[in-house]
Amino acid sequence: MLSDKIKDFLTNREFVSMGTCDFSGRPNAVPKFFLKTEGNFIYLIDYTKSRTLDNLRINPKASLSFIDLHGLSGYQINGAVKIIEQGEEYEKIAKELVDRQVTFSTKRIIEGITTGKKHKIFEVGIEKDFVVFKIKIQEVVEIGPAGGLNREVIKE
Repeated sequence: MLSDKIKDFLTNREFVSMGTCDFSGRPNAVPKFFLKTEGNFIYLIDYTKSRTLDNLRINPKASLSFIDLHGLSGYQINGAVKIIEQGEEYEKIAKELVDRQVTFSTKRIIEGITTGKKHKIFEVGIEKDFVVFKIKIQEVVEIGPAGGLNREVIKE
């Protein structure tokens, strides 16, 4: 299970890096839109539906990574991925995604106004055609500021 520290940190992120690999060993690492954590799962949205999706169809394992710049700690989360493309769970997530997109866009607009930063685009262009990656957390690795590793294997 994720610590509250990691959950809180992820909640304030919009994207995390997701690494996958096909059976021939060809790696792929790309940012994916972070939706939520729920229990022992992390939900990411893929609205490009390209190589990551292809890789996960043949090798349903992924590694997520992100960094806390304030604490200079890095994180790696490894797990098994379920691809959700339709059904009741997909419809529920689609509604949650709309709320998350509004929050993200609003945050960018307010940031632009208050800081004077100019954004070329204020909202993520997630089409109605997307897939959900439901990652069952199997391992969490924290990389400390001095390079120390703290590895936790999550038992079923």
